[in-house]
Amino acid sequence: MADTLVFIPAWNEERSLPAVLTELRGALPDADVVVVDDGSTDKTAAVARTDGAAVVSFPENCGLPAAVAAGYAYAAEHGYRFCGRVDADGQHVAAELGRLLELVRSGACDVAVGSRFVSGGGYAERRYVATPARALGHFFLRRLMRWRLGRPLLDATSGLYAVNERALPLLAEPFEAGAPEVEALIRLADAGLRIEEVPVDMRERAGGASKLRGRKALLLVLTVVGTVVFARRRRRR
Repeated sequence: MADTLVFIPAWNEERSLPAVLTELRGALPDADVVVVDDGSTDKTAAVARTDGAAVVSFPENCGLPAAVAAGYAYAAEHGYRFCGRVDADGQHVAAELGRLLELVRSGACDVAVGSRFVSGGGYAERRYVATPARALGHFFLRRLMRWRLGRPLLDATSGLYAVNERALPLLAEPFEAGAPEVEALIRLADAGLRIEEVPVDMRERAGGASKLRGRKALLLVLTVVGTVVFARRRRRR
């Protein structure tokens, strides 16, 4: 049995998923792959099985927090030592996940987070240009995370992760808020785990349309703020 699992949260991603799975097989041939099908109404689950991935299917759409927790829970329940996460829209580069997993395997950290905004090691500054609205959101989130964690973290909403078995039980617990990446970082930091933010390159999504537009994008901003503030208050009790 492989010691590494890569999971992919997916909701109606039949168009982009095949390329993501093909790339993962090429870059990480020894890793097992599971697709967490979040109640898709298209052929996401069928495409995943055809490409040889295991599938965890929800009977209805439960949202990203539930899908992310399910992926980590699958890794913990099946005894994997290491776990990676990539999104199904094609923006994450499989080779970059390989770098994160190598860092975690080496014992340098418990959790490696792929960052669009950290530079160094051949990764240039300002290689990712956000829209003015997104840039403003990132500005406030960075300051919130510094306030909450006591350290800078530039890409707190990144979905590109590699973790070890110490982190899995914390990440497999149900998320209480709609910003699982932010809540995950707070859990990990409070538990004293070592988090490393690593520069990576990311692409534009390969197909379909972003699910974070208009009112949903605004709701995400409010959710992220609420996640940070609520966690802070809960810790003080």
